[in-house]
Amino acid sequence: MESQTKQCQNCKKEFVIEPDDFAFYEKMKVSAPTFCPDCRTVRRMSWRNERTLYHRKCDATGKNIITMFAPKQPVVVYDRDFWWSDSWDQLASGCDYDFSKPFFQQFKELFEKAPLPNLAITGVVNSEFGNHSLYIKNGYLFYASMRSEDVCYTTGAFDSKNSLDLYRSGNLVYCYDDTLCGDLNRVFFSYDSDDSVNCAFLHACKNLIDCLGCINLRNKSNCIFNQQYTKEEYLKERAKYDFGSYKQLEYFRKKFEEFKKQYPRRHGFIHKCVNCIGDNIINSKNVYMGFDIFGEVEDSKYVVNGLEGNNYYDAYGFGGTADNSYEVVDTGDNATKNFFAIFTHSCQNTNYTYACQNSSNLFGCIGLRSKKYCILNKQYTKEEYEMLLPKIIEHMNAMPYVDKKCRVYKYGEFFPTELSPFAYNETIAQEYYSKTKAEITEAGFRWREPDTKNYKITMQSADLPDHIKDVTDDILNQVIACEHEGKCSHQCMGAFKIIPSELAFYRVMNLALPRMCSNCRHYARLAQRTPFKLWDRKCDKCGKEIKTSYSPDRPEIIYCEACYNQEVI
Repeated sequence: MESQTKQCQNCKKEFVIEPDDFAFYEKMKVSAPTFCPDCRTVRRMSWRNERTLYHRKCDATGKNIITMFAPKQPVVVYDRDFWWSDSWDQLASGCDYDFSKPFFQQFKELFEKAPLPNLAITGVVNSEFGNHSLYIKNGYLFYASMRSEDVCYTTGAFDSKNSLDLYRSGNLVYCYDDTLCGDLNRVFFSYDSDDSVNCAFLHACKNLIDCLGCINLRNKSNCIFNQQYTKEEYLKERAKYDFGSYKQLEYFRKKFEEFKKQYPRRHGFIHKCVNCIGDNIINSKNVYMGFDIFGEVEDSKYVVNGLEGNNYYDAYGFGGTADNSYEVVDTGDNATKNFFAIFTHSCQNTNYTYACQNSSNLFGCIGLRSKKYCILNKQYTKEEYEMLLPKIIEHMNAMPYVDKKCRVYKYGEFFPTELSPFAYNETIAQEYYSKTKAEITEAGFRWREPDTKNYKITMQSADLPDHIKDVTDDILNQVIACEHEGKCSHQCMGAFKIIPSELAFYRVMNLALPRMCSNCRHYARLAQRTPFKLWDRKCDKCGKEIKTSYSPDRPEIIYCEACYNQEVI
């Protein structure tokens, strides 16, 4: 089959479906997509609320709980411990399939009565405030993280300890404000840097010790702004920069930003890979349009944030020894053949599921555990299930769901965004594809007005002591106004507090107090990274055509892999 150019039914732009894409769709027995790759990504992300948490009562016990579902959202929410128990009937919400109305309408009705866990967390200890995470101990405001201890304000941290303000980083100890980094100890304010100790303000560096304000260095020690010093000279020069002072810290940050402009950036980070195109891909094979792929992913396309997965198309947050799946979010973990799945773990042969665990042969199910052969949460025999399933798929094609913007959803399309239990600005779609309120509503998505805050601000950020040595324990009692004052599009909290472990960390590491809330700091880290998108441009040294996540209108100097390695490595 030849490649075909189609028009996205959402943004109306053209996109191409290649022969190998058609082969995948035929293998998975799904129709080709009618949304372009970008619009499909946004649609999936609009179903994942990572960072917006609320207080709400458990609908089973009346207990006050922290949850990702807004208090007035018409869903049934159980405390996670109760949800995992056998104290309730998972199939009580089940219903017969109704061939007189579209499938997605029936799924919406089921979504309003099938109990949901309050948070997507497993194996957490002393860590109440977090979401979409596994095995966290002593965590606070942690998201999409795993196997970490004593971490705060982190997104995508794994195997890390005693660290704050991390984004997509692993194996970090005593670190602060690092983005896309790995294997660091006492490293602060750094990006895309690995295997380093006792450093600050690194960019694209590897194996450094005692370095400050460096870019593109390898196997060095005692360097400042890429200049080599003796150990004695370094200590003397390093003492001039006191990051316990907020003024000095911000001065250095601006100086480093100017310094970086004269150095090239690599077109993308693709390490120990075969036939991979994207950015931040490690130890993988045959991956196209992959971003933040952390190893052992093969034969996959349009995938973001994955590990140990094969034959995946259109996925965010996937893998864990899993394969042969399509259009999924937070799905995998010893799984196979999950289609159109959200928060679905350790399942096989599923279609259109949400929050299902350890199950197989499900269609249109929500919140089921250890079940087989269920449709809309109703139990069937194997024979009944296999007889009914093709009839439902035929019905979905004959009577598709049509949303408010006249977009058509037959079998093979992911869930419509308008059915998501989350408003667009509650989800990661707003983080990676930011829109204004007007843009969100015009696109047919839902906007949620931020809650009116019931706290009283007791201190302005401008009134904080400049130096950490002048901060008294009374700061723990203060409600500090965020520097953005809620006027940004960064899900600003408006104010924040300093917690005891955080204050102790700043004091030991001699770091100034932040002036922004944790959400705004998170968005500042997001701004450092490139988008989940590729452009065609030329290497600024040799002129070779390259694909890169740096758009052609950006000012950075971009090199192809060969030129970058020749100059840097």
